[in-house]
Amino acid sequence: MALYVHKYGGTSVGSAERIKAVAERVARFRREGHEVVVVVSAMSGETNRLTSLAQELADKPRPKELDVLLASGEQVTIALLSMAIHELGLDARSFLGSQVRIVTDSQHSKARIEHIEESALRSALAAGQVPVVAGFQGVTEDGEVTTFGRGGSDTTAVALAATLGVEECQIYTDVDGVYTTDPRIVQDARRLETVTFEEMLELASLGSKVLHPRSVEFAGKYNVALRVLSSFEDGPGTLITTEETVMEQPIVSGIAHTRDEAKLTVQGVPDIPGIASKILGPIGRANIEVDMIVQNIGADGLTDFTFTVSRSDFAQALALLEPIREATGAREVVSDDAIAKVSVVGVGMRSHAGVATQMFDALAAENINIQIISTSEIKISVVVAERYLELAVRAIHSAFGLENGPASSLS
Repeated sequence: MALYVHKYGGTSVGSAERIKAVAERVARFRREGHEVVVVVSAMSGETNRLTSLAQELADKPRPKELDVLLASGEQVTIALLSMAIHELGLDARSFLGSQVRIVTDSQHSKARIEHIEESALRSALAAGQVPVVAGFQGVTEDGEVTTFGRGGSDTTAVALAATLGVEECQIYTDVDGVYTTDPRIVQDARRLETVTFEEMLELASLGSKVLHPRSVEFAGKYNVALRVLSSFEDGPGTLITTEETVMEQPIVSGIAHTRDEAKLTVQGVPDIPGIASKILGPIGRANIEVDMIVQNIGADGLTDFTFTVSRSDFAQALALLEPIREATGAREVVSDDAIAKVSVVGVGMRSHAGVATQMFDALAAENINIQIISTSEIKISVVVAERYLELAVRAIHSAFGLENGPASSLS
């Protein structure tokens, strides 16, 4: 008898009918002889509804009370799913994060897990029960409710899987796996059978919405095998695992994209030591995360300094740059919030040259101008005008032949 963790997202438990379908899937799994711990999110739309209620009552809701409010969404789901499992003749028991004892630090709305006490779950399993655990939440040593932020239920599932030493952590969602790119943009995008932790972490951080980067990072750290599956149809899904277990290493595994980008350029900055710190220091202190950074080679003692931020931070970052421009004597600040980032990812890039050239040739053939380039060992990202995003994704996907199978050689 193998032990698994199942995680079901908001769309998977978005209605009574869908909760019944999840219960039937769990029951079928149990009747096949497996043990299972289930982690669930709030019903789709519930967290946003609760957040809106809080904002109607307070301009800046207290983080401590907001966590108590938002954690109630998962409490509803665990109770309903446990009832549905009972109706199928199996014993189930709901657990809040505090009842499991998922102990976190005290950073409300973005808490990090410090340790998990597994005794309550082990006892439930030993008694033949199906533990149904509220994702997204934990508790401090002092008993205060905390939440983990975006992707928190994935993080709960992976953390429990690591603690319990399960066979697999299976993430059930509204897609049937990880694709070479967004099927809504490229119709012949292909589902990947396997992808490495490194590749999935890059894809997730670069715009893929299948898994949150934090949960992938956690899985890689503790070597938890992840599998992404559909809640609505049976299939093998995509296994996320170590590089050593993947037999064939494609050069490029997938293409990610994000529209959540804005570009700011400080032109005519004095080309002196410490200028980057003077520009980015106030940005960092405002808790604005900077993505890509480019500083041009200086000419006549001046340089241009460009960086990107998320669009939600664009207006604030732009406002911060004006006093910086005056203080440094820079010529002007130029901004653009109609850009997008496209990235190719693949562990095979470590041992193959020419990937960047092939990517750039594909964009040039479509007359798409590249504004910024950023690289790491297994990814290449470019910034292009947002209006060319879908064309760029399709061109690169075709250039690497991803619709036909792993791109194992460059043409």
